[in-house]
Amino acid sequence: MSETLDEAGLLAAELLARRWLPRKHPRVRRALIDADLWQALQDRLAQVGLRLVDNIHADHISVALVRPAEYAVFGEAGMNANNNIDLPRDAISLLVVLWSLIVLPKRERQSARAAGDDGQQQDEMFQTDKPMPSAAEVSPLVSYKSLLADFGNQLGKKTRMDTNLRRLEAHGFIVRRGVDIAEGPLLDLLLDYDALAPRILDGALGEVLARATAREEAAGADADQSEPAPLKPADEEGEF
Repeated sequence: MSETLDEAGLLAAELLARRWLPRKHPRVRRALIDADLWQALQDRLAQVGLRLVDNIHADHISVALVRPAEYAVFGEAGMNANNNIDLPRDAISLLVVLWSLIVLPKRERQSARAAGDDGQQQDEMFQTDKPMPSAAEVSPLVSYKSLLADFGNQLGKKTRMDTNLRRLEAHGFIVRRGVDIAEGPLLDLLLDYDALAPRILDGALGEVLARATAREEAAGADADQSEPAPLKPADEEGEF
């Protein structure tokens, strides 16, 4: 039992030092299949007012304060704030937009892929449990140019949006890949999907996002059609 607690202590310390760890990390992988180690990790974190944050749709795990500790740590002013990491309101708005453009379609793709795998397993003689498709496999990229064109005026235009993108990247919500914006380790961990998704899909932002997505898909289709068809060998089309 002491070995399990030692391993849990090491994993807890690494989570505190690094803020998040990938599910493929050796200690995390062991904890995911070792119920005793997983419980020991949760118990160790609970002793200092923390809880483990994990869901099968994300590629990382992290930690957060337990509810009883939030008031003691942040006080009344912090509890009444719209966030506890000092993000300005336009950065929060940008975060919600990016969450909607990345996490919502990612979850839909993961569910569709999992449903397809279940249907395929019905035809297999020996069925095996297949993991949820990873975020890296199905998470969409957001074009910076499209984001600026669709939401720049509402989010402070280019200079302000660039500043807030750097803030979100520093906090682990997004990752910049050239001119594209990708899901960061904490985007699908620290935002409550069950609370946020219905508000977005049933609200005005849902219509705005749908139009923006439709324009981006149409632009991509036009680009594909404009590409010249590859030349076939002479023996298939005759001599040139």
